[in-house]
Amino acid sequence: MTKPGSSPHPTGPSTSGHPATENLAPSLSTLMLSIGSTCIMAMGLAPNPATGKIEKDLQLARFNIDLLSMLQEKTKGNLSPEEEKFMSALIHDLRMKFVQAN
Repeated sequence: MTKPGSSPHPTGPSTSGHPATENLAPSLSTLMLSIGSTCIMAMGLAPNPATGKIEKDLQLARFNIDLLSMLQEKTKGNLSPEEEKFMSALIHDLRMKFVQAN
């Protein structure tokens, strides 16, 4: 149960104590980076941090690229210029890497 006037969802840095998320604040850029990182791992370009192994799943990579593309379409006109530039560059880069991974 949350206290009156408090939010059940923290908006500041994580208090979980997990080193990987300790200094991250929830933001659209963080969401894009998370999806992009999952895509990079699914293309076999980075190891899975849980296993340390390279795992290739191009179907999952394609899904994540499509997910970012859908997010771009749904947020059109609501992003800052920096967010729009970052999202476009991320999607373009992931698509080029996907073509090379095939």
